[in-house]
Amino acid sequence: MTSDDYELRAGTPEDFDQINDLLTIAFAEEFDDDAVELERSVFEPERAALVVHGDALVGVSASYTRNLTVPGGTVPSAHVTMVGVEATHRRRGLLTRMMGRLFDDARRLGEPVAHLWASEGKIYQRYGYGLAAPRLTFDADREVQLREVPADPGRLRPMALADAEADLRKVYEQAQPDRPGWSSRDDRWWHRILADPKSWRGGATALRVLVHETAGVIDGYALWRVRGDEPGAVIVREVVATDPVAYRALWHFLLNVDLTRRARFRFAATDEPLIYLVNEPNMLNAKLGEALWVRLVDVPAALAARRYPVPVDVVLRTEDPMLPDNSGSWHLVGGPDRASCTRTDRPADLDCDLGALGAAYLGGASLGTLAASGRVRELTPGTLSGVDAAFRWHRAPAATEIF
Repeated sequence: MTSDDYELRAGTPEDFDQINDLLTIAFAEEFDDDAVELERSVFEPERAALVVHGDALVGVSASYTRNLTVPGGTVPSAHVTMVGVEATHRRRGLLTRMMGRLFDDARRLGEPVAHLWASEGKIYQRYGYGLAAPRLTFDADREVQLREVPADPGRLRPMALADAEADLRKVYEQAQPDRPGWSSRDDRWWHRILADPKSWRGGATALRVLVHETAGVIDGYALWRVRGDEPGAVIVREVVATDPVAYRALWHFLLNVDLTRRARFRFAATDEPLIYLVNEPNMLNAKLGEALWVRLVDVPAALAARRYPVPVDVVLRTEDPMLPDNSGSWHLVGGPDRASCTRTDRPADLDCDLGALGAAYLGGASLGTLAASGRVRELTPGTLSGVDAAFRWHRAPAATEIF
């Protein structure tokens, strides 16, 4: 077969069932009808790139239209999802064609960034993605204790899942600007986040809501469930708080649920405050893994969209085989309040692998570390340390959900 045997086209609402069938095989997962309908409810057919061979759907990639929190603000970002190629049609360049279309669509829609969860990071690094947000998974022993802190003036109380959206939404939207990597949630996404189909429970109870309230104002919440296996485990879905006292109170509860011996949480940031609240951090049994991979689709627009904690004035050079408009030298001037990035003929100070720029974009990966790996080269002596400081942020990037 040649590339001419395949048609690349946009999706339609009628394609969803075929897409679901293809992805069920590709990821070896099956979900109940309720879960499938939830995915249908957020599917954006016009943002899907489909590869068709004859009458058969053999490849798919798609994006969601959402905003991404970045250092100092938010940016429209293509939330890349539903990527799969039918096994008998691999190694024919189909994913490359779909990624090219996805990037073109993102630029057309004013999205300077694309990001995703990667089933295999080596695949997406070929397309310019960099690991921007690692994550920690906790499997905490119940014997771990929290350090003593001043008394909590608030209280904890359960809330019915059906009544929770408005209150949880307020807390999330207050906390979101402080954490790069978090995504905006409109009505559709809150419906999906709080949905609880049985195939998502993994043998655990229905989803539960716990809120923390101070002076009548909800300032934190946790989404959690319990697995009754021996030993019992609390499965923590999400903990969001706008106040450190509320954060501690929520975790104190989750680590002390009756008839359980462990608390598991797979969306912890690498700077998760819980690490510094417990008396024995080793008892969290933290395991490092991947979360978000970021790709700069429009390099100057992306770099101008975020903020920099210290002033930066540097010329960066990069190469982008898929999007040649990104190749060349870019003059970045920025600080805490504003930034600009324009093409320049000035000599470059740093030569940056495109994926390295993606890795550093959310403020997590150090340009110094990337230089030590050979992915950033200092061309003007003394430049690297200052630019490294400018690209960092006071909170590590994190991910709260898989999309």
